[in-house]
Amino acid sequence: MTTPRRFVTLLLAALLLPPTVSTSTAAQSGALSSLAPPAQFTNPDRLATLRTAFPAIDSLVRRFVAQRRVPGYAFGVIVDGRLEHIIADGIRDLATGARIDTGTVFRIASMSKSFAAVAILQLRDEGRIELDLPAETYVPELASLQYATSDAPRITVRQLLTHSAGLPEDNPWGDQQLDATEEAFSEMMRRGLPFSTVPGTQYEYSNFGFAILGRIVANVSGVPYAQYLRERILQPLGMTSTTLESSDVDASRLAYGYRLQDGKWLLEPPLADGAFGVMGGMLTTPADLATWVSYMLDAWPARDGSERGPVRRASVREMQQVQRFSGASADARGDALTLNAGGYGYGLRVVQTCDLRTLVSHTGGLPGYGSIMSWLPEHGVGVIGLGSLTYTGWTATANEAISRLRATGALEPRQPQASPVLLTRREQVTRLINQWTPALADSLAAMNLFRDESAERRASQIASVRDAAGGACADTGEFIAENALRGTWRLRCATGDLAVRITLAPTVPAQVQFLSVQALARDDSLAPAPVCRR
Repeated sequence: MTTPRRFVTLLLAALLLPPTVSTSTAAQSGALSSLAPPAQFTNPDRLATLRTAFPAIDSLVRRFVAQRRVPGYAFGVIVDGRLEHIIADGIRDLATGARIDTGTVFRIASMSKSFAAVAILQLRDEGRIELDLPAETYVPELASLQYATSDAPRITVRQLLTHSAGLPEDNPWGDQQLDATEEAFSEMMRRGLPFSTVPGTQYEYSNFGFAILGRIVANVSGVPYAQYLRERILQPLGMTSTTLESSDVDASRLAYGYRLQDGKWLLEPPLADGAFGVMGGMLTTPADLATWVSYMLDAWPARDGSERGPVRRASVREMQQVQRFSGASADARGDALTLNAGGYGYGLRVVQTCDLRTLVSHTGGLPGYGSIMSWLPEHGVGVIGLGSLTYTGWTATANEAISRLRATGALEPRQPQASPVLLTRREQVTRLINQWTPALADSLAAMNLFRDESAERRASQIASVRDAAGGACADTGEFIAENALRGTWRLRCATGDLAVRITLAPTVPAQVQFLSVQALARDDSLAPAPVCRR
């Protein structure tokens, strides 16, 4: 039975709480919302400063092509979806002496693989392909494969995308298969395939695997792969100069491919498009390739608003994240320590280094050609390189170009933005540090905070650190949001500084599950420690 006093308490609570607004709804709006704005660049002079590196990049490109004796080349820098700078020079056709220009068409070899990945993801998003189904679901010729072990799983579409299907590395052989007919390709699969590893256990680069992906696209869509790519991917992006068939390119625009033999350039006759074209047969211009890299970069950051392009932004981001780890390496040279760790996404390589959190790239090499595309998703910047020499070898030059951009000081990543609830908790915690009250502490604490360590002990420890810094601590405005629900800020006290860090819990409203208050020297940075330290 409800007592009179209990009844009055319930009545007052009902009157004070608006009946039409739930606690959860209220928490997702205003000061307690956990919805944060997208990450943002903070340097208003970023582009102008990055441009100061362009002359140095031109010099290193010219030095590279002279050393390698590259007949013709193009190298560009993309910033925020625009081809901001390009250098293109050299011989397009040795027979006529025609020169390279920005409209010249180069073959890009294995960089074609990212286009196949987009086609597969587009069909996946439409519900027509499942990545974790056996590939033989879509390519019947694979149903009779003899696997390496009796417990081996059937090859899946995802494993083909990530070079983990157990097929052997086949670069030298694959380079010569571009013009294989569809009938010959079917016969290869019916005869069986050798396995270097068991599917799903290791990374090993396979051109054959991407040829199978092209057959999947054709079988599921009902049209040839090249037609599907042209109509569903290239045309919507405005990439009108990109093709899989060299005979489609006007002879006055084609960069003929060459190899060096005994100090002389020898023509490499272009192979026609065939069943293996999906893995490395694409031809494109610097401008079209810049459009492709811009499309990849446009997937970042995740955000509200309309989407451009033929595939969802979320899917384009998905293909630029490690799906299959391929290894790590560390190298100490003098005082410099370099770290490289990463793997393969879908048709793209993804690595982290000591200097850069995420570098997405792919190279391309065929008889007569060598290319690279490389970009930093969190920085909005990328580079492209095209050459008409067999396996031109752009990687070191592309990495050095990015280093030159970094040396300007303007190659900074987008900064995560705090959610309103994180800013609210920051203000509340600052008040709590200056004057601890049980009511304020209870209002912001997640249920674990004072179970992990009692409120009394936390209050005593915070008071000790605060008093050692002279007390009377004020927020300096210096704040680093690691993400929407985690952040660090500086408090300036009478004689010292404090570093305060909080992480919010997965609740609505989000409350403080982790709280750290530590002394900080006036000249110490709040920024996280570098990835590599000696």
